[in-house]
Amino acid sequence: MSKKITTVGIIFGGASGEHDVSINSAKTVIKALSDTKNIKKYELVTIYIDKQGRWWSSKVAESILNNFSINSHLNTNNKTNFKGLNQLPKETENIDIWFPVLHGPYGEDGAVQGLLKLTGKPFVGSDVLGSAIGMDKIAMKAAFQAAGLPQVKFIQVNSSDVSKKKELKISIEKIESTLGYPCFIKPANLGSSVGITKAYDAKQLVKGLRLASQLDKRIVVEKSVRARELECAVLGKNKISTSCVGEVRYISDWYDYQTKYSENSSEVLIPAPIPKTVSAKVQELSLIACKAISAEGLARIDFFYEEDKQNLWINEINTLPGFTSKSMFPMLWEASGINLSQLVARLVESATE
Repeated sequence: MSKKITTVGIIFGGASGEHDVSINSAKTVIKALSDTKNIKKYELVTIYIDKQGRWWSSKVAESILNNFSINSHLNTNNKTNFKGLNQLPKETENIDIWFPVLHGPYGEDGAVQGLLKLTGKPFVGSDVLGSAIGMDKIAMKAAFQAAGLPQVKFIQVNSSDVSKKKELKISIEKIESTLGYPCFIKPANLGSSVGITKAYDAKQLVKGLRLASQLDKRIVVEKSVRARELECAVLGKNKISTSCVGEVRYISDWYDYQTKYSENSSEVLIPAPIPKTVSAKVQELSLIACKAISAEGLARIDFFYEEDKQNLWINEINTLPGFTSKSMFPMLWEASGINLSQLVARLVESATE
């Protein structure tokens, strides 16, 4: 009796600023699920979400993956007007397991996870709660704080206050007295360093707050620390495992979007050249972080390590990390003994745990 082939629905694209990253991640996942070790176990259905949030069938999805023109299929010249989901493509009825390969708002913030939950089919990654908290940096930091995880100092700013002279002045004074310069300004609900700026003075701070206020209703401002950047990946639901710890080094002032996705602009060291005790602590804190926000399936947890004073702070958690050629998540697991083909198969299997 032949083993049943599992139909996996790969969802990619999305109505966020990380649309293109999602397409590249999906290409990697699809290639791994289609290799010789997995091709007899899985049948793939690709679903593309355009920048207006509309869902398209495999015919369009495959064209996008093959770099064909989007306009010839979508019949629209509107690139900015958000229209949202109209209906699910008919072929989604046969999907056994969903595999969302989406980054940023409308993809890893619990919105899609809620929809997938309503279909009654299991899906890869965190549930609605873990996804939503992991996406919102302010909610995430509050959960980490409640769990006793070490963090750098931060302040919340409401975007509505940035346009008000009195409230903006109060926010600046609070930031200067509590955090000082330099500091980072971040929209609470964006990933891949989109919309993040670093301020060395009040003028740059105001500019950064105004940029962030255009992208999100809530802003987090963090104290800048001179530290090494460490990352750890986790895998599994009932039993979550940690990868080895990696380090990212870069030549730019900080790890911005361009540095993350440009060739030869950063260096990855796996495993990170750090004491075993520090590595073990990173792995321990990674598991606590997942429990704190109810993250499961897969995630990447980022840390700051101040070597001179032996300080270790958790930076953030990413519940749908990238799968591009420069992404740490698959590289960390490769170095931990799980290659890409095995990794994506494990992720699909974890959906039903």
